[in-house]
Amino acid sequence: MSALLSGVVIAGLASVPAATAHADPAPPCAFTLSPPAVVHVDGAAMVSVTVTPSACGAPADPRFSVACVQRQDNASPVQCNQGRGTQPAQVLAPFEPGATYVSTGRGCGGWMGIAEIAPQCQLLGPLSAPL
Repeated sequence: MSALLSGVVIAGLASVPAATAHADPAPPCAFTLSPPAVVHVDGAAMVSVTVTPSACGAPADPRFSVACVQRQDNASPVQCNQGRGTQPAQVLAPFEPGATYVSTGRGCGGWMGIAEIAPQCQLLGPLSAPL
């Protein structure tokens, strides 16, 4: 009887599908997010953040990127700017000495010969820096 019961348990387990992890495909392009940094533009101190395409697997190319910056206290609005193709996205925000700024971004690629952007974009950040 025990051999019969063992056979039933084994047969039952054999019919249960194995659990497999499902991962989305990787984005076709990689992008780099800069931490917030102070730059001078026309004599004014500004906080700069950039998202730059860094690598694409063949046959892909960078399509667009978005760079965003915000003061960590959330008292200021998030400011974002886009880049197209191989051009980096750069956003500039007013600089307040002593504040901590947070950078975030996104980069999207696409497959050559296809007009649509690939659905897998790379989310970047957050990176923070006291300035």
